[in-house]
Amino acid sequence: MLIREARVSDAAAIAKVHVDSWRTTYAGILPSELLDSLSYARRERLWSEVLSTHKERNVVYVAEDEEGVIAGFASGGPEREGDRIYRGELYTIYLLEQYQRRGIGRRLTLAVARRLLEQGIDSMLLWVLSDNPARKFYEGLGAKWIREKPIRLGSVEVMEVAYGWRNLKELVEAHG
Repeated sequence: MLIREARVSDAAAIAKVHVDSWRTTYAGILPSELLDSLSYARRERLWSEVLSTHKERNVVYVAEDEEGVIAGFASGGPEREGDRIYRGELYTIYLLEQYQRRGIGRRLTLAVARRLLEQGIDSMLLWVLSDNPARKFYEGLGAKWIREKPIRLGSVEVMEVAYGWRNLKELVEAHG
């Protein structure tokens, strides 16, 4: 599995991973009408915009298999809400269900962490739905619970939990 920086031409494949992984990961957590309303075309437009105008400090990586299929992606950059401790943020990380539990998510997370370190950002947080089973993945990489907040997704309010690493160098050394 190749981990590489995403290109604008990857937008459609990233959109497919984004929508499909939401539908499998959040089934039973979010209303089915919300998951059914997700659109490949809308996500492709979003990712085309991100990839074509993405700022120098933001990064998107993809995991590409031997046949050129994009199995997952992760994005990150500076923390977006002004946290005083956690200066970087893992914005998104999604894998198609059939590629999960193979170490690909770890490799994507570490790629973002390394890039943040190169930019002089030494800590990172992420937000995850409290009912998302992937919380154990972040905990397994040493992320610590920071705080939680309610958010609205479609017609429901759900809790989102922040996890973080205060020292990205330790994360990379321990898992890279």
